Amino acid sequence: MKEWKGMLGEKEYVVRELTIDHVDDIFRIQDIVLGSLENNDFLSPLTKEEYEGSIANRLMVGVFVEEELIAFRALALPEIDEHHLGFDIGLKAEQLDKVVYQEITNVHPDYRGFGLQKKLGNIAMELLDATPYTHVCATVAPFNIASLKDKLSQGMVIGALKKKYEDMLRYVFYKKLHETRKPSSEVLEISMGDSERQQQLLADGWIGTGILQKDDNWYVTYEENKDYI
Repeated sequence: MKEWKGMLGEKEYVVRELTIDHVDDIFRIQDIVLGSLENNDFLSPLTKEEYEGSIANRLMVGVFVEEELIAFRALALPEIDEHHLGFDIGLKAEQLDKVVYQEITNVHPDYRGFGLQKKLGNIAMELLDATPYTHVCATVAPFNIASLKDKLSQGMVIGALKKKYEDMLRYVFYKKLHETRKPSSEVLEISMGDSERQQQLLADGWIGTGILQKDDNWYVTYEENKDYI
């Protein structure tokens, strides 16, 4: 089993694939993270069955310090139904079995500030490079800046902004695997709070490619979509 190693300050960490034996530790971390959030709408916790599915498909990695799990990232093969994120970004039904989700990342509060979310994202993308999947998708709440930066740092783009998970507004991110996106020369900056304007651009074929802060306000940069789907 492949491992990735590094340092968190003076402590060494190791990242490895998780197994069914880690389920209790996964829920321990999830409960700690949920208890530390000021806004619980930013995180949609997973069930035991969902975690077990990710583990069974070898799509879950964890960070260990002195053999204690302190962070994890889960990918998943989603159920193909009318709620599938592939439909939200314009994929056809026959393409959905090649889509994988970035489901969730949890980092113990004691280990925040070391860039673990980004490190786990890079490892997850590395794992996907050797798979037959064509797209990776994820959802992020507007103004969840850390998670928005995380997805964008991995080369993901915004393909939709709509209500998901029982009426919660979410950006739908995606990335085409095994392909490099060509940037557009035309870029617009739209206030993150202006949902209607963003939804209209997305409906017209634009994609969100970045975020920036100006005078305490957050903006999303949009580019024309040159058939990046």
